[in-house]
Amino acid sequence: MMTATTAKHPKGLYFIFTISIAERFGYYGMRALFVLYMIKALLMDKELSSLIYGNYTGLVYLTPLIGGYVADKYWGMRRSTFWGSVLMVIGQLLMFFSASWFYHPEAARWMMYMGLGALIFGNGFFKPNVSTFVGQLYEPGDRRLDSAYTIFYMGVNLGAFAAPIICGLVGDTGDPADFKWGFLVAALVSVLCLILYVWRKDTYLIDPHGNPIGIEPAARKKPEKVDATPVVKLTVKEMILWIAAAGALFALFVRLFRGDLIGAFIYTAALIVPAFVISDKSLTKIERQRIWVIYIIAFFVIFFWSAFEQAGISLTYFAVEQTHRDIMGWTMPASWFQSFNAVFVILLAPLFAQLWLALGAKNSEPSSPVKQAIGLLLLALGYLIIAIGVQGVEPGVKVSILWLAGLYFIHTMGELCLSPIGLSMVNKLSPVRFASLLMGVWYLSMATANKLAGALSTLYPEEGKVKSLMGIEIASLFDFFMVFVVMAAVASLILFLLAKKLQTLMHGIR
Repeated sequence: MMTATTAKHPKGLYFIFTISIAERFGYYGMRALFVLYMIKALLMDKELSSLIYGNYTGLVYLTPLIGGYVADKYWGMRRSTFWGSVLMVIGQLLMFFSASWFYHPEAARWMMYMGLGALIFGNGFFKPNVSTFVGQLYEPGDRRLDSAYTIFYMGVNLGAFAAPIICGLVGDTGDPADFKWGFLVAALVSVLCLILYVWRKDTYLIDPHGNPIGIEPAARKKPEKVDATPVVKLTVKEMILWIAAAGALFALFVRLFRGDLIGAFIYTAALIVPAFVISDKSLTKIERQRIWVIYIIAFFVIFFWSAFEQAGISLTYFAVEQTHRDIMGWTMPASWFQSFNAVFVILLAPLFAQLWLALGAKNSEPSSPVKQAIGLLLLALGYLIIAIGVQGVEPGVKVSILWLAGLYFIHTMGELCLSPIGLSMVNKLSPVRFASLLMGVWYLSMATANKLAGALSTLYPEEGKVKSLMGIEIASLFDFFMVFVVMAAVASLILFLLAKKLQTLMHGIR
């Protein structure tokens, strides 16, 4: 039954909103400079920088599985979030030291890899737990939840908007020696996030009845508070079978992807972990069906994010090489384009939040699967527009900034139909004892997407190199962008066709 609610959101939402601004500033500030740093300071080629970027962002979204499991089983969400923040501070500082020693490429690369490792695990402990905190501020069935996740998403994007501008202003100057200042700014804001979290978490992280949330692991709570059935109990024989299955899949992927160990690891996890969770014998029929909905939607999300995340790689190459950035005699840093999406989110998120509330009040709000199918369709439209803009344009010839700005605007509308709605859906459909773990599974689809994004970015046309996909030559930017048009449009159509069945399996949850 739907609980009665008021329009006012709890103060804890705005606390999470604030620390998310700071945490995402650190992440996106570093990300805005990352590919540029590899190309201009460490002198890597585009294919290698694309693969490293894909590995990094793929693992960033894989480790939430570990963070979610540790939070559910051992540490609780608060402790996991704290250590995630600490690791991210360490990672940002290592990126600063790497950029400070870029003239010693070998040492700089090793410091960069260590920094990426700390950021990967730090994000894994921070991200799924903060997302889950939002849902626990509300009573089950609260109609404000989609709106709350949209507001939370706006906080994420305030950080994502400011970071490329500020870090790009001091780091993307054309002088490779200045990258370190951009990384240092990201590190200092990450320190601020940690301090703020430690200082105010006890005041604001409380449920609707004033009880603290996230202190105890979900699996250790008393039965009257939550179903304390252990998460996936295994016999020794079952454990051996799961390990053998994972090992066999890993070996298969290593062979298929020619020794790409990180890719094999991500793709293996993308199959084994969801199967591992759904095998829990304590799940009821309705719980299992709802989890299947999460899995099916997560599969389609892969196609969205693998195209959307070109912003940090191939679209950055496009901004540097083939976009007019001269404005009244001033050349805008290429890194600033990564703020376009965020500023559009800030402008549009309140409108979308009100739209869902208004449609909900009239009982005409689209279901979560339909919203996400619309998101994929808008993604395809954004790439179609820029494909038209570059059709017939020779390599090195620059086009108007409006083409890239238009793509980001349309993609932002697609993102607002898909990403915050997906976070809300996972929270609503997950059994409480699996809340953080299933949020980790959701991010696992994004890990797969980001790894795929890096692989797709290697198709970006380069003079003197032949690029092809499934035997089809990618000879121009038009061909490259049309890959994403077709991929997103087909995924959108299939999801539209499945939406009614998925809504049935959600058993009354929209």
